Amino acid sequence: MDRLTAVQVFISIVEQGSMSGAADKLDMSRAMVTRYLAEMEQWAGVRLLNRTTRRLSLTSAGEGVYQQALKLNALSQTLPVQQQHDANQLSGLVRISCAQSIASQALSVAITEFLHSYPNMAIDLSVTNKSVNLIEERIDVAIRITNQLEPSLIAKPLSTCHSVVCAAPSYLKDKKLPTKPEDLAPLECLTYHFFGRSLWHFEKANEPFSVLVGGRLSADESVFLAQAALNGAGITLQPYLSVKKYLESGELIQLLPDYQPQPLGIYAVYASRQNMPTTLRAVLDFLGHWFATSEYWLSLMQQRGA
Repeated sequence: MDRLTAVQVFISIVEQGSMSGAADKLDMSRAMVTRYLAEMEQWAGVRLLNRTTRRLSLTSAGEGVYQQALKLNALSQTLPVQQQHDANQLSGLVRISCAQSIASQALSVAITEFLHSYPNMAIDLSVTNKSVNLIEERIDVAIRITNQLEPSLIAKPLSTCHSVVCAAPSYLKDKKLPTKPEDLAPLECLTYHFFGRSLWHFEKANEPFSVLVGGRLSADESVFLAQAALNGAGITLQPYLSVKKYLESGELIQLLPDYQPQPLGIYAVYASRQNMPTTLRAVLDFLGHWFATSEYWLSLMQQRGA
């Protein structure tokens, strides 16, 4: 972890008299403040604070470390800081994590445009559906499709992911088409480990509907499930952007068009706003603007009816 940030967090805890006060002042999660303090105590090799249910106070060793921390922080303030970024001058590497569906259908376009605008920047993209630990995996920002954000992280809303229920004509042949969510229960549904594995949520005219689904095939990769559906394995709940071309070609047929599957938020998730590198700020700003203004992305949203 960043030792200078840990020093600043430690100073803020002492000045504010509490973890929550430091978190508010630094615009950082309580969990992250606790983690930085633990790292400070590990580096110092001693306990720095006495903790009670009412207050925090410096230990004798902590008092000495606090004085040293003040000097180190004062020295850091005299060092030159990064200037407002110039797209042609800014250089560096930003590591991004995201799921395959958003990587192939959105970030492949957005990141290419970013690299054209920032000729000296580099991007390292890790494609995984798992929620990786940003600190341990040295990831600067994760693009996540979810409605369950981790309280220890900062999330920047980017857009909304709409889904559709669909299946191949080969699977639907000789079957009665479902007209309401409960009709899915006896059918072969392909379930996704990370979202709606056994319970699919819908809305119609502001009224919620839910149905328990199941089948013989489940996976932790939504793109795999889409391909399985194309081969007639069953019914799949997919991001619209992942199956748009198959719906248009007729290779997949949308089911329950009057029922809207639960939408998910698309977020850029990162550890802290404190001392954010200019390179990361450039990526976050670009992605925020791209999802809001990109003709490519907005055309997907319009075609979906979002």
